[in-house]
Amino acid sequence: MSFLECKNLFYKFDEFSINISFSAEENTLTSIVGPSGSGKSTILKIISGLLPLQKNTAVKTDIRLADSIILSTPPGKRNIGMVFQSPSLFLNMSVEDNVAYGLRCRGIRKKESRLMAQEFLKKVQLENFSKRSPETLSGGEAQRVALARTLIVQPKLVLLDEPLSALDAPLRKKMAAEIRSLQQSIPFTAIMVTHDIDEAKSISDRIIAIEKGEKKWEGPAKDYKL
Repeated sequence: MSFLECKNLFYKFDEFSINISFSAEENTLTSIVGPSGSGKSTILKIISGLLPLQKNTAVKTDIRLADSIILSTPPGKRNIGMVFQSPSLFLNMSVEDNVAYGLRCRGIRKKESRLMAQEFLKKVQLENFSKRSPETLSGGEAQRVALARTLIVQPKLVLLDEPLSALDAPLRKKMAAEIRSLQQSIPFTAIMVTHDIDEAKSISDRIIAIEKGEKKWEGPAKDYKL
């Protein structure tokens, strides 16, 4: 059994329905690729629990993560981290305290959580930014902070919802390489959605191509042909 198993995820829109199954191995990065409006982000929201799954009476739906069924588990209990297109940093906190936020919510003391945050800021090459305000950061720097804030709590699964799409092309390419390096060095299991197939091929172990909620291709990134 794979580390992540999604069976018959179903969600009906006015124009089309998502009906998809896929899996991901531990410590790999899988990209879901498709045009805007194809259901990519909806799939991530279903996995995270942010969007209630609709029932399809014709088939059995299941989501398993690390051998646990999480279909009925509340979002906050799934141990899933999520990074969005917008970093959504807390402007009233320093960079360091943004990264440490999840640790503080888990009861770790301020001093210890800040030390751990400083170590993670080194991993994303922002060790000199700890006391800065998020308002002083560039788009790429803010997204690095958001990624560190997600990874520091060691989620079982990281969902990346087009985290690079707001960046310009050269920075997007650089950030993609940094995400891949982090994913392999920490390591962690990730599902990323993007509309950029070249980005997906450069960063992923596997690619799932979808169109209007249906899987059109799935396989190793190096073998992608569509």
